[in-house]
Amino acid sequence: MQSIRRELLASLVGAVLIAGAIAAATVYYQGRQEIGELLDYQMRQMALAMREDAAARHGVIEPPPYGFDYAIQISSDDGLRVYYARSRVRLPATARSGYDRIDTAEGPWRVYTLQDGGVSVQIGQPVSIRNRLAAEAAWRTMMPFILVLPLLAAFVWFAVSRGLRPLEAVAAGVKARSPSSLHALPQQRVPEEVQPLVLALNDLLERLARALQTQRAFVADAAHELRSPLTALRLQLQLAERARDGAERVVALGVLREGLDRTTRLVEQLLTLAREEPDAAHAAREAVDLGELASEVVGFYSPIAEQKRIDVGLARRDADVELHGERDALKTALSNLVDNAVRYSPAGSRVDVCVLRTDRARVLQVTDAGPGIPAEERERVFDRFYRGAGSDVPGSGLGLPIVRAIAERHGARVELDSGAEGRGLTARIVFPL
Repeated sequence: MQSIRRELLASLVGAVLIAGAIAAATVYYQGRQEIGELLDYQMRQMALAMREDAAARHGVIEPPPYGFDYAIQISSDDGLRVYYARSRVRLPATARSGYDRIDTAEGPWRVYTLQDGGVSVQIGQPVSIRNRLAAEAAWRTMMPFILVLPLLAAFVWFAVSRGLRPLEAVAAGVKARSPSSLHALPQQRVPEEVQPLVLALNDLLERLARALQTQRAFVADAAHELRSPLTALRLQLQLAERARDGAERVVALGVLREGLDRTTRLVEQLLTLAREEPDAAHAAREAVDLGELASEVVGFYSPIAEQKRIDVGLARRDADVELHGERDALKTALSNLVDNAVRYSPAGSRVDVCVLRTDRARVLQVTDAGPGIPAEERERVFDRFYRGAGSDVPGSGLGLPIVRAIAERHGARVELDSGAEGRGLTARIVFPL
């Protein structure tokens, strides 16, 4: 499993180690350079001192102390050696003035030659000794930094742990939530980088709480509304079982069939409502031609309306009325409006379906000649299972709530108004541009 803590620690500690290695290499190189320059300066000063000493003592100088790391050779201009130290290493008598590097039986040597007044003074030192001195000096320089590295790694670990503490607090807060307790996470003293995460989680918790509340209300309403139809079906079945003759049994079975049809319709509406809730998961959206959609719905309900001698038609269809939405859901919404219009319209009347396009909106409109809905009840009919007073048409009271749920999911609104000449009902789904 990927871990932010491990990645941060690995990245930061790795960066520290790489930077430390580069710094150590730089210090070592610079240390060698500086020690080399210092030793070169020391050899030059030694050559100058030897020249003065040899001139003052007429070629006689004191022997070097024990453990002397240099080879000294003083020669006259005719090549005769006046003084020589460390006889096992022979320096070339013809060396040019200045610094040079020679190879000897003891390995490479660094040599400085001073030629002045007929005297040649040569100071030589093994390169191995110079490298050892440079390494020791560089090591002493790097030692404090190397000792600090564990402390620096511990500080990085502490800083990363402290920086991730707000995320751990948010995780603990989310873990403490339950379906019965979905209150928002606190936003006080939250770092700026964690603020978007907390806001997104609070928005999710709010939507989840709303969805759970809606689900609980839906289950409670569904249980209440299904209790009566199921009880009625049980009674109708008992009446059919107690029928004394065939004719009475046929009547009882007919009543039972009607009850089953109503219950089936209620269950279908409940399932549709659950599927079309604004917070429910919904299908992918596509370009939907509302005119074509209206033609399909009108074609489906025309045979049903003809049985009641009702004329259902597409009264107006503006061109290029499209929107980006869920085709099946929009079809369900328009079908519910047309179904209600056919149910409540009297025989011999008509139901007009219109697809309109204005400068500000696209509109699906259904107009009928039924009893209409009083103005004071036009908001209440969107409540689940609510049916207007005096309604004698069978129904579940879920059609318009389903229409509103689908409209809200598409950013639209549902409007109810009086029909033509103040009679009937005009229902509109308005999709703002």
